[in-house]
Amino acid sequence: MKDDTTHSFRHSREDAQTAKNIPDTPQTRAPAYRLAYTDVDFMLRDELRPVRLQLELLKPQLIMDERGIESTIVMFGGARIPAPENKASAKTEYLAELSGYYEEARSFARAMTERSMQEYGRENVICTGGGPGVMEAGNRGAHEAGGQSIGLNIVLPHEQAPNEFVTPDLTFNFHYFAIRKMHFLMRARAVCVFPGGFGTLDEMFEALTLIQTGRMSKIPFILFGRKFWEEIINWDRLAEAGTISPEDLELVSFVETAKDAVAIIDGWDYDNC
Repeated sequence: MKDDTTHSFRHSREDAQTAKNIPDTPQTRAPAYRLAYTDVDFMLRDELRPVRLQLELLKPQLIMDERGIESTIVMFGGARIPAPENKASAKTEYLAELSGYYEEARSFARAMTERSMQEYGRENVICTGGGPGVMEAGNRGAHEAGGQSIGLNIVLPHEQAPNEFVTPDLTFNFHYFAIRKMHFLMRARAVCVFPGGFGTLDEMFEALTLIQTGRMSKIPFILFGRKFWEEIINWDRLAEAGTISPEDLELVSFVETAKDAVAIIDGWDYDNC
């Protein structure tokens, strides 16, 4: 973490260390005496939620700025989709069939990272949820290309460790889903969505809503696997019902391969969208 040594005051780290080297008395043992920023019990109070929200937004922002991350390619997708070599262990036959998208995600991330490396690896950095399945495939492809990638993990009731391919210094952990979603989209130059479950759908529709309402710029929004997406969502019926406008359907592109997705991004006119 960057350390500002230009100011005249003692660094907060020094005072935190000094506060540990004090006489042991009833007064110094009292919770009230702890420095506020080192007092975990205080920081976890319900009243401090606004502060924790701010800190969770700020920490990844500072680190990514220091690492020179200028833009990202976001990859959403199911944690349960296995690599092709592991499809025999899939819980359902359908999941086994979807294992091909693991390989497409891996190939796509590798191709985009190879391009990114030609520009110092700061633009179009792969960003995933940091977990298994499609997320692992994205980080794996970036790793194989010799580049860095981001993993935005979140604490869940049954926590899983980040996948082994995320760049360690760009592996983040979140408590708040809302702040995590902000970091997914703040630098996004494209969003690629692979088959997945509730989490994938949540992330997909949040991003689509932001684009639909003009709260974020129009960017390539690419869905891998037309058959899957048209089976679970009746897109045309939404337009027919009038709950979305017909032109909203144009926000989404369907592809089957990594090559097709790369072509859409290459052909995108970012200046006029």
